[in-house]
Amino acid sequence: MGLSLPHILILAVVAALLLGGGRFSALMGDVAKGVKNFKKGMADEEHAASPTLTSPAPLIEGRTAADIIAEHERTKAAAAQTSNDPAA
Repeated sequence: MGLSLPHILILAVVAALLLGGGRFSALMGDVAKGVKNFKKGMADEEHAASPTLTSPAPLIEGRTAADIIAEHERTKAAAAQTSNDPAA
């Protein structure tokens, strides 16, 4: 019981007749301007976000996150080596 293609076409014709050609055209122009402004805003937002991605990583207790992760990996590897070493 949904709207089929003939129903949608009839509604579009009725809307065009009620609104008139000029108003319908102006409405479509306003929609196009809105889409254009939205795209422009999204592009501006992407350009504004780009410099923050290239900024240096924040420091945690004077060290970068990469340094902390590397230290953790070294500690984990050393612990695994001592637990697998039969001489220890």
